[in-house]
Amino acid sequence: MRFAANLSMMFTERPFLERFGAAAAAGFDAVEFLFPYDTPAERIKEALGAHGLTQALFNLPPGDWAAGERGIASLPGREAEFREGVATAIVYAKALGNRLLHCMAGIPPEGLERDAALATYTGNLSHAAATCAEAGLTLLVEPINNRDMPGYLMNGTALARRVIETVGAPNLKLQFDLYHCQISEGDLATRIRANADLTAHVQIAGVPDRQEPDRGEVNYPYLFEVLADTGYRGFIGCEYRPRARTEDGLGWFHAANTRAAR
Repeated sequence: MRFAANLSMMFTERPFLERFGAAAAAGFDAVEFLFPYDTPAERIKEALGAHGLTQALFNLPPGDWAAGERGIASLPGREAEFREGVATAIVYAKALGNRLLHCMAGIPPEGLERDAALATYTGNLSHAAATCAEAGLTLLVEPINNRDMPGYLMNGTALARRVIETVGAPNLKLQFDLYHCQISEGDLATRIRANADLTAHVQIAGVPDRQEPDRGEVNYPYLFEVLADTGYRGFIGCEYRPRARTEDGLGWFHAANTRAAR
């Protein structure tokens, strides 16, 4: 298992650029985060290089996050802004060296028919996937549960598969967040196996409180074995909110690395 510390949620006791060193000191060799756009790409690249870290993933620009937007890919009339965001994300990806970009679907406004939102979404994904392919990048879609993000368009693995198959781009894949899937659907081991052909990135957190993955109702050591059995060799993003100081809750991480080394 190759774990990536999510620096938007972990090590937040420190300023953003100091989190890279903290993650490396804790034993991580890869990181991810939500958005890099408030920090110049060169400064992030320097932090990655200084600490020997691999950048695993980040998201396309989400629109106005502070106003509650969670992606604009499904919002009619925002296509030009979306395309500008794709171009910006590719510039960052080239600088940071990651091969994966996640496209947030968004929360369609009240009154917009679901089919219209899906049509806009698939059209934007088609453009983004083609543009990413030219840059050698893989584009991801992620189902997110409607408890944490009410109204979010992409809310289940079956829908994700349907959208990916509709777009039909070979570089459009699934970002499989096991925390979100457990809340929305459950039956995690079966869904991991059923979607192994599309899965390019995995994320984890404890359920129900999105804390360390050794807390709550999900048996992650078992699911790590299931992932390995399916042939998954990508990163596992640790997208959780530590209960207290990040380093104090990494017992699960050290145990997982010990099991993997046997």
